[in-house]
Amino acid sequence: MTDKDVKEYLRTNGYPDHLVRGGRKALVERYEKFAAQVEAGYSLTLDDYRNDLDLRAIIGRLGLQKHVADADRRLRRCMVFCADPIWECAENPDAFWIHGVPKKPKGDLKKDLKAAGY
Repeated sequence: MTDKDVKEYLRTNGYPDHLVRGGRKALVERYEKFAAQVEAGYSLTLDDYRNDLDLRAIIGRLGLQKHVADADRRLRRCMVFCADPIWECAENPDAFWIHGVPKKPKGDLKKDLKAAGY
């Protein structure tokens, strides 16, 4: 998929302008940043965490998995997996990223996970 195709998909599906403008590169960079945040101890809210998981779903829909293979490996190492998904992903219900929470949650995420029973 070309970067033009990626941008058109993002625009058509109502994603934020900064992602549309950045295209494939912005998606990959944002997901890599998310993986680094989880490694360091994610501290934003549970809603923010779920929103960041949506990046990975978009990457999958667009067939860009090979561009995030390293970030996927890093993220997988920093997660504790659970039976029930933390986020819904209809097109990929068995995806590893929706069945885990960070090993080192901090701040708001730690409080939100506890309140949600994780």
